[in-house]
Amino acid sequence: MAAARESLLEAAGAALAARAWPAVRMVEVAAAAGVSRQTLYNEFGGKAGLGRALVRREADWYLRGVDRALEASAGSAERLTGIAEWTVRAARARPLVRALLTGSWNGNLPAPPGRAVRPGVPALGPGELVRAVRDRAAAALPTEPAQRCELVVRLALSYVIAPGAPGEEPAAAGLLGLVSAPNRRAGAR
Repeated sequence: MAAARESLLEAAGAALAARAWPAVRMVEVAAAAGVSRQTLYNEFGGKAGLGRALVRREADWYLRGVDRALEASAGSAERLTGIAEWTVRAARARPLVRALLTGSWNGNLPAPPGRAVRPGVPALGPGELVRAVRDRAAAALPTEPAQRCELVVRLALSYVIAPGAPGEEPAAAGLLGLVSAPNRRAGAR
């Protein structure tokens, strides 16, 4: 069933890329995945369940990219810059990732995550994702304060929410320099 589940999520993602979520039909998703509609309902319970699974899958995809940035053979500053750049690229490329990171949902996407669906499974939202990135970065970069890791993600999100001119890339390295530079005022105290 894992293969059917993955095929259904792939088909649902492709359908969502082509049209708004309310226009995505379960029968079309099942046909595109090569399974019966009953298999789709057995796996997800309905369209809402499929939407929740699709949202979760996008969050996991984003976090895998964060992990790849953290695994780079570079210094802490370069890895934090990689997280910032990945965050901006992922949010620009994938509407569900952008919605998860910003909390800005519209009727073209599956319903936003609400409270936890099952005990022990947290609801997804901007705060949860930022904290997950912060915790992963802090674990991978023990010399970096957790607050600095979180600040890098929040600065990257500012480029997602208020992008620059078309084609303009964020100066993540410059922002990171501001975050990592010693504070003259704090040092003078």
